[in-house]
Amino acid sequence: MSPHDEQQIQAANDSGRTPVVFVHGLWLLPSSWDRWVEHFDRTGYAALSLSWPDDPETVAEANSHPEVFAGKTVGQVADHPAALIGRLDRKPAVVGHSFGGLLTQILAGRGLSAVSVAIDPAPFRGVLPLPVSSLRSSAPVLANPANRHRAVPLTYEQFRYAFANAVGEEEAKELFETFAVPAPGAPLFQAATANLNPWTKAKVDTGNPDRGPLLIISGEKDHTVPWAIANASYKHQLHNPGVTEITEIPGRGHALTIDHGWQEVAETALTFVRRFA
Repeated sequence: MSPHDEQQIQAANDSGRTPVVFVHGLWLLPSSWDRWVEHFDRTGYAALSLSWPDDPETVAEANSHPEVFAGKTVGQVADHPAALIGRLDRKPAVVGHSFGGLLTQILAGRGLSAVSVAIDPAPFRGVLPLPVSSLRSSAPVLANPANRHRAVPLTYEQFRYAFANAVGEEEAKELFETFAVPAPGAPLFQAATANLNPWTKAKVDTGNPDRGPLLIISGEKDHTVPWAIANASYKHQLHNPGVTEITEIPGRGHALTIDHGWQEVAETALTFVRRFA
């Protein structure tokens, strides 16, 4: 556990407030949630942006030492926040974006969250649609099998297509410089082959009655996780006896949690969390 994670967990426990755990996805760091943490804190929650294993503290450090991301798998990454959540005194709400949205659903399927929000979530075993835009977004990793064991950065052009297609050029460059870091290749290969591998770790227990309420948020213009994938995930989650909802945010791409309109998405998530936690 990093000192930052330890400090956040201790503060949440000392506060006596309901924790809200934010889980980032590929090519981002916990700091991508900083504005969300402040926003949820102001509304009375104890907000935490927990790390993936070995996450650097800053974007500059991450880009200087990309090797720290290499080799991380879905199983390793999912077990890490699960262990950290186990140190909280109260069951948290969990909010995740992209691969963090997949991790959010894995954690919910383990019965670890009181309520969950998965934003543009990466697909799990059983989710079948493969839109062309999603394949193009993942091509920087999947085009080279050796990337499975590497950390892979995105070029600006790749980030522009996969994350920042729904914002202007100036904002897209600012988002890239402010937030983009390398990412492990293994999780994308695991997600891409999940429907061929019965033992994959990229799977979700959608039937667990302890899953709790779940909201899936989809960005209308998302290239990486378009509506077809988000809606397929939603349909699988409908098998759960808990509340399961989906909503689409008009005009938004995959960068919807970090771009100029982040607060609209945060309010959508907060409204759902408030209903149950």
